[in-house]
Amino acid sequence: MLVCFFSFFCRFAMQKGIQKYCFFLIYANFSCIFQLFFVILQPFLKNYTVLYPQQVIDALRHVRYPGTGQDLVESGMLEDDIRISGFEVSFSLIFPKDNDPFMKSVIRASEVALQTYIDPNVSAKIHPKFKAESRKPNAESPAIRAAHVIAIHSGKGGVGKSTVAANLAIALANRGYRVGLLDADIHGPSMPKMFHTEDCRPVSVEEDGRTLIEPIEQYGIRMLSIGFFVDPEQAVIWRGGMASNAIKQLIQDAHWGELDYFLIDLPPGTSDIHLTLISALQLTGVIVVTTPQPVALVDARKGVEMFRNEKVRVPILGLIENMAWFTPAELPENRYYIFGRDGGRQLAEELQVPLLGQIPLVQSIREGGDLGTPIAMQTGHPAAAMFDEIANKLIAEG
Repeated sequence: MLVCFFSFFCRFAMQKGIQKYCFFLIYANFSCIFQLFFVILQPFLKNYTVLYPQQVIDALRHVRYPGTGQDLVESGMLEDDIRISGFEVSFSLIFPKDNDPFMKSVIRASEVALQTYIDPNVSAKIHPKFKAESRKPNAESPAIRAAHVIAIHSGKGGVGKSTVAANLAIALANRGYRVGLLDADIHGPSMPKMFHTEDCRPVSVEEDGRTLIEPIEQYGIRMLSIGFFVDPEQAVIWRGGMASNAIKQLIQDAHWGELDYFLIDLPPGTSDIHLTLISALQLTGVIVVTTPQPVALVDARKGVEMFRNEKVRVPILGLIENMAWFTPAELPENRYYIFGRDGGRQLAEELQVPLLGQIPLVQSIREGGDLGTPIAMQTGHPAAAMFDEIANKLIAEG
């Protein structure tokens, strides 16, 4: 209707000798029509954005295959079969074997890379291919061969759970025990930083026809963390099921070997990951870490009750009260109870669980974790002696 009106007006203007206005109206006519169509079609224009194979290749250069440390393009894993239809991308990745332990994590990292470096709307179909088929093992091997499997838990984040786990692992290793440490905190892995192994990447090894992940060894401790497989600058945005599967893989597809103690640094709170570990492993028991602050004690109590639930039934080995007090170096006889006094001790008595120790707020403990040299490595240091005492209590419990 708009076009007909302007056409009629233009013919009328020509007949009346006002041609100079006619050309202006013709321009206005087409300008309005163009703007109208642009507004209508704008939501659909993204569907016609052109993607190119080179964009896919460049994005996948940001994904590293842990088995070799090379990116997917450099290692020759990207097959020359990239197909693009709108925002749908499909291609193949060539893995060494069909039971490659890194396959799921690499495929997921590739999907994230395409959405990060190209466009969030990119949808990828990645087809795994294999250079060789694996030989099936004669029998299923147990996931973890350890005399003691101990989980370190906290109801609330920020109470020093990972610091306790790292120093306890070293205290046990200092006594000659074979120690494994699993950083199960998917969304906030701390062990690569605390053990100064941020740049380390696990490799794969063969055992009984299976390709397994070889844990990183540092300070006599064998350890794995999701932090070894993801970009430290990128947030791990995984749902519960994906996070649980990643933990299963780090347990079942890793070459842990024979261990005396296998420690698990759990994520804070109560979630799918905790239930996954309980079902995948026969836990010896759990250590609960808290501060004396009432806000932390509320969540510590929930953690204890979760493991005591009749459907879970994991023994509570004891409670550790972290940041129990502060003693300045210039006043060694003074104690300042910044977060409250004896809250952890009182909770342990109330719940009838052992109090394994009270650890003060000490600057050297924090510095050791930040520098990648946990304080328990410094034999004879007063703070190291506190973790030694906790280790002795665990050993005494058998």
